[in-house]
Amino acid sequence: MKVLDHEPHAWFLLEDEGALYLDAHCSFSVFDYSVLIALDAEETSAYRAQGRPYLDELAERIHNSAPAAAVSTSPYRSRDLKTGPSAERASAAIIAWRSKPSP
Repeated sequence: MKVLDHEPHAWFLLEDEGALYLDAHCSFSVFDYSVLIALDAEETSAYRAQGRPYLDELAERIHNSAPAAAVSTSPYRSRDLKTGPSAERASAAIIAWRSKPSP
């Protein structure tokens, strides 16, 4: 898995074997967290057509849906891959990306 793009304090776009993932930054009350989703075919198509503005909007929708809230009905809550192998690969890719010197 590798980081393709990043919007500070908002999201990371990652790719793994052709699949795209969005790690969206969210905050709820006093804590911050992220939600990692695999982009579905429709989201991937929208990203390819609209680029970064689409990712900005998708990350905002994820954040506004409050997927970590106990009473959340967020459609992204069940899509969150924050546990398991995808999450581990995403975290490792983000850590590696952050450790690279800026150009």
